[in-house]
Amino acid sequence: MRFGLIHRIMTDSLAALGILALITSGKLHPIVSGVVVVGLLIGIFFPEGWRQHASTQLAGVVGPLVVLSIQLLRLFFGGDPIPIVVEFAALLQVVRLATRRGAAHDHQVILLSLLHLIAATVLGGGLTYAAALVGFLVFTPGALVLSHLRREVEGNYRQGARDRTGMPVDVPRILRSRRVVGRGFLLFTCSLSLPVFVFSGLLFMIFPRVGFAWISIPPIAPSRMVGFSDRVDLGGVGTIRSDPTLVLRVRPDDLTETTEPRRRRNFYLRGAVFDTYNGRSWSRNGVASSRPREVGNQVILRRRPRDTDQILEIDLNRIDPPVVFIPGEAVALDILSGNRRLHQFSSIVSTDARGQLQYSALEQEGLRYRAYLPKKGIVVPEFESHFELQRYLRLPPELSPRVRQLAHELTKGISSPLQIAQALEEALRIGYQYDLGSPSGAAKDPLEHFLFESKRGHCEYYSTAMAMLLRVRGVPSRNVTGFVGGTYNRFGSFYAVRQGDAHSWVEAYLPERGWIRFDPTPPSSAAPHAMREGVAAFVREFFEAASQGWRKNVVDFDMENQLEIMNEVKKFFRQISPETTSVLSKKWSLRRVGIPSIGVLILLGGAVVLWRRRRRSSGAKVRDISPSVARSIQLYQGLEKCMRYQGVPRPLSVPPLTFAKTLCASGNPLGEEVLALTEIYARSRYAGERLTEHQVDDFRRRVASLRRVEFSSLALAHSAETEQV
Repeated sequence: MRFGLIHRIMTDSLAALGILALITSGKLHPIVSGVVVVGLLIGIFFPEGWRQHASTQLAGVVGPLVVLSIQLLRLFFGGDPIPIVVEFAALLQVVRLATRRGAAHDHQVILLSLLHLIAATVLGGGLTYAAALVGFLVFTPGALVLSHLRREVEGNYRQGARDRTGMPVDVPRILRSRRVVGRGFLLFTCSLSLPVFVFSGLLFMIFPRVGFAWISIPPIAPSRMVGFSDRVDLGGVGTIRSDPTLVLRVRPDDLTETTEPRRRRNFYLRGAVFDTYNGRSWSRNGVASSRPREVGNQVILRRRPRDTDQILEIDLNRIDPPVVFIPGEAVALDILSGNRRLHQFSSIVSTDARGQLQYSALEQEGLRYRAYLPKKGIVVPEFESHFELQRYLRLPPELSPRVRQLAHELTKGISSPLQIAQALEEALRIGYQYDLGSPSGAAKDPLEHFLFESKRGHCEYYSTAMAMLLRVRGVPSRNVTGFVGGTYNRFGSFYAVRQGDAHSWVEAYLPERGWIRFDPTPPSSAAPHAMREGVAAFVREFFEAASQGWRKNVVDFDMENQLEIMNEVKKFFRQISPETTSVLSKKWSLRRVGIPSIGVLILLGGAVVLWRRRRRSSGAKVRDISPSVARSIQLYQGLEKCMRYQGVPRPLSVPPLTFAKTLCASGNPLGEEVLALTEIYARSRYAGERLTEHQVDDFRRRVASLRRVEFSSLALAHSAETEQV
């Protein structure tokens, strides 16, 4: 493995992981994210030769200044400072990748990628950030060590250092070398991430959690849920049935390990309630007669939860508008998201003038809450006053007479409000077809066209039709939008509710029973089009469960979780009573455990010693030199003895060829002959030139001749040289 290639792969991996963590945090504008990704690819695969051009270096200086100027202008004109700083950091990394030269710039790339990871810790913290964090732990030790080695090599080259043959340090040759980086080096540096990860995990669990979200930044473009605004067009929301985006995770308390959960389950999570229909769209114009009471982190809808109540634990992703989805029969809520901003003392969940529950938009990661439902078969009525019921009986002024006639025909001879609602629900389910692309949306009167012409439409046509037919018969009704149900996730043990599960149904007001849910949409069409089986669904469920576990155990890890862990530890040690301790001490005595353990350790130590000796011997065999090289080394050792005899020994820190050239340049009588013999040795030792028997004999003869040179002549030459100096 080439030194330069491995170093570049590790450095580029860190840069890519840092930018990936920033982009997936949701704080970058989509256009900026696309520019950063394209720039990252260009910077990584930019040809090495082009980096040396003067224009490239000029771009490396001017580029950051231009980007900084643009970001400062945006900030001056009222831009959000956090996204501006994050975008500048990402673009600065792109410029550095494209214009880097040498180890000094690689250090800058590593430092920028680390800053990106730190920023993503505050901004995002999702599952992609977890993958980037693991990648950083694996690649950072090796990248830092290789960058340091490369910087040392380049520093020696700039200082004029030479190798053993006297030649200048060849940096490109070292970068192409396959002997610097091996499998052992990569395995060792990557394994350093294990103790770092364990130590960081211990600090994360032990360090006291503050309990406040110090920095809470909304995403640049939050996902908007179609159909949950203050106004819903009858013909404009059918296409969301094919959207697989995850919105909620629902975990009922009746899930057990002994019974197989149903693949799909309907919860009817109410989001928005509409009371006024103008002939084409629904709106909310009334004022809620009663609002939920808030007691601490609990929201009381109709009564306090009891021990017999069913419980749904709901994890809601951040959406816009921030609607809290609950079952229509829920009696109370418990808010589980406890991390608030330091200055936020108000309640997380609030109600608007129309009684709709919403959570604070400052909660960047959504909301976790627990909904309490009455025991199965028990109904806790949600009553309305007679005055409030009048707005649920209003009909549009231009309602078609055919619609009025149809309501009486379908409920002929029925006077009970419950039976009227059941008859209308059954008639719509049987006589009409579900269709996302109904042509009724383009008609002047969509409701009349749906009931008498096309007889095809999505859920909002069915709920609108039933609500108007009920009002014709004098039964108060309202249109409700929310999510009908979810698909079971086998890995996370929860039901995944997606945007494709968005649905519309009807709530009718019945005397002595309050608001009761009715769903006139055909049951066969209740499942979303986004629900699929196969490998894609399997992989999607796995990653959704992993994301849920990461958020619950890491992102939302707070002081309450720490206290639970401490209590479990205390409980464990309290269970070890003195009697239990004595039993354990007898069971795990020195005779039963200690002696076998010592024997196992001795065997392991012996195996390690044998393995090291075998490896050392095998390494020595690998490092054995050829007979020709060994002969050249032996010849040069004879030359060194001769030079020591003549009073000119070679220092160990000076390469042979460098010493010979220095000796020759100083005018020493032995210099020319020593230089000639040293060059013969260098060609045989490093260039692979084999010496013949005649050349070996000639080398030895010439060394012997040097040994017989008279000492007086050398002394005179040396004294003359000293006087000259």
